[in-house]
Amino acid sequence: MADDLKEQKPAGKGAALIDGVLKEVKNLKEKALDDVQSLKKPQKTQLFKSIFRVTHDEKPRNRALGILSNVFLHLHPAKINRDAVAYNYTWGMGGVTFYLFIVLTFTGVLLMFYYHPSKVQAFRDILYLEHDVPFGKLLRNMHRWAAHLMIITVWLHMFRVFLTGSYKKPREFNWMVGVILMLLTMLLSFTGYLLPDDQLGFWAVTVGTNMARATPLLGHEGPLGPELGMTAFNDVRFALLGGSIVDSNALLRAYIWHCIAIPLIAGIFMAVHFWRVRKDGGISGPAPVMLESEIKEPRRF
Repeated sequence: MADDLKEQKPAGKGAALIDGVLKEVKNLKEKALDDVQSLKKPQKTQLFKSIFRVTHDEKPRNRALGILSNVFLHLHPAKINRDAVAYNYTWGMGGVTFYLFIVLTFTGVLLMFYYHPSKVQAFRDILYLEHDVPFGKLLRNMHRWAAHLMIITVWLHMFRVFLTGSYKKPREFNWMVGVILMLLTMLLSFTGYLLPDDQLGFWAVTVGTNMARATPLLGHEGPLGPELGMTAFNDVRFALLGGSIVDSNALLRAYIWHCIAIPLIAGIFMAVHFWRVRKDGGISGPAPVMLESEIKEPRRF
């Protein structure tokens, strides 16, 4: 009897092991089938739905929603959550940031009339603007303080979005767009530092670009940089400055990035950002609070 029990025990373990393997194989098979279906119909995946907010069923209700949720066919949302647009919830940081960007664009275009991106003329233009141009000092300070405020409002906007969980489904894609916009805003501020060509801008860019030497893979002092052939004359710092020191090439590159390239890229991403806010159902907010007058009595049969 004892021998029979000894023989059955390993058999029981073996059966349990086989059942576990079969279940694992079944799960892998189901996962593989799901992956194949996602390849055949990528528009049904959560990733696609997060990026492109489209209707997927040809029904009258969905066709109506396709019109109501379209930015061009129906500019304003069909419904607005009263609590989501309250200033004590949103802080208005998104709108304030966009307003500051408009101010910076307008004042920046006016400043371009009096500025030459050259080592000989740049700082002289700043002095001429502040002391000889009518309202020139006001114009420059409007641009400068708006830039500082935009950095603050962008961070407060991101902070508010994070605290209220507005980055969650289905707004994951727009959260990433917002992160990119935040980085572009910081790059705009950094490139604008050098344009006056004063001591503050010179040393700020010197320190900032020296940090780029330690960039992984791309800096000659960073991890794996020397192994990939990076030197002080071909790494990312050299590309940012257009040379090995902060001179006229760096000033010209900062001017082009600050006045042309980054504003255009930021403008495109802002358009996508606003479009996604509209397509995702407006600003995310708390559950709507109903007034007593809005509460409908239940039907009695």
